[in-house]
Amino acid sequence: MKEQILDISKKFWTAMEQADEAGMRAVADPECGFVHIGMTCGLDHEIECYTSGMFKPTEIIFHDKTVKIFGDTAIMLTDCDYGLLLGGSPTTHHFAVTEVYVQKDGDWKLIQFSFTALVN
Repeated sequence: MKEQILDISKKFWTAMEQADEAGMRAVADPECGFVHIGMTCGLDHEIECYTSGMFKPTEIIFHDKTVKIFGDTAIMLTDCDYGLLLGGSPTTHHFAVTEVYVQKDGDWKLIQFSFTALVN
């Protein structure tokens, strides 16, 4: 089951990098929430940030991914360096990203995606 979560997560990260709205919607629950430095939003706004070019990933380096399963809930922590153009300006942050998935009708859906900046 952990491999399934890792695969679903990879699909979502790839969809974000490619500003692929259909790919993001395929993985995320319509009520999915997102937390970034300085903002929280729902799925529609998150997709708009990527498809409009406001968030434009330049390089994502994954250091570690861990998955814990709790019944029909999976929590994944992704340790990464996330480089992007933010409003046209380059920026890179070291993040722990918390991804929460729930199993609905046999499918895993992303319900929360939260970036936490790490200081080391």
